[in-house]
Amino acid sequence: MITTTTHWPAPAKLNLFLYITGRRDNGYHDLQTLFQFVDHCDSLTITANDSSSITITPAIDGVKTEDNLIYRAADALRKAANIHAGANIHLDKVLPMGGGLGGGSSDAATTLIALNYLWQTHLSTDQLAEIGVKLGADVPVFVRGHSAFAEGIGEELRMVTPIEKWYLIAKPDVSIATADIFHHPDLTRNTQKKTLSALMASPYGNDCEKIVRSLHPKVDKALSWLIEYAPSRLTGTGACVFAEFDTQHAANATLNQLPDWLQGFVAQGINESPLLHTLRTYTKESQ
Repeated sequence: MITTTTHWPAPAKLNLFLYITGRRDNGYHDLQTLFQFVDHCDSLTITANDSSSITITPAIDGVKTEDNLIYRAADALRKAANIHAGANIHLDKVLPMGGGLGGGSSDAATTLIALNYLWQTHLSTDQLAEIGVKLGADVPVFVRGHSAFAEGIGEELRMVTPIEKWYLIAKPDVSIATADIFHHPDLTRNTQKKTLSALMASPYGNDCEKIVRSLHPKVDKALSWLIEYAPSRLTGTGACVFAEFDTQHAANATLNQLPDWLQGFVAQGINESPLLHTLRTYTKESQ
């Protein structure tokens, strides 16, 4: 076991496109979506120990520790590896909750990667992804750490390398529950499946956007403002929206004009997660 205090990034993701191609009998939806990371991250400070206790700070109001996705990830790893190790985990939360940026899933994936290294459980990436998908459909893409085209419910991943553009990401003052959007009776669920090459060559869209804009006027207002400056879309089920730019300068110039009713930040798309770089660095230092 490695007991030094370590620091790990948990990056945001964008759904550069998101299409819903069907609904299964169990209520889950079949998707075609393109994930890309951005260089805007939560940060987890983790110290492993042999206490068999997992502590998480700061506490989240109204959420039991055992229900926290970080705790659930750590506990699932312990059970899969059949160990009784512990850890102190501190989360520096930067990514907005309920924003469609995958923050909770990313935190869980970072926990799996970090504790697999610190506890020296030696599970493979495939095994960690298998644990992750039981925590959330987006967790495996964060575990694998590469931009990916996803099908199925989001767990069938194929590595891709979309252009690493610059994005202005804005968060309207609203939090959206993914389940509310996917359960909506008017959600488009019959978009025709296409090949990856056809999807990459077509203008990108998001089948959730129409419903989200109709239910949440603040999201509609934000997209209406952004679209004046650059191609703009919803990510996931929102509430975050993003505009894409070819340069950091252009993205920052638009950020400087952001109205006071909208909060945002500029980030670059990245096809390899900084989590993989951190893991390589720690692994090299320990050898």
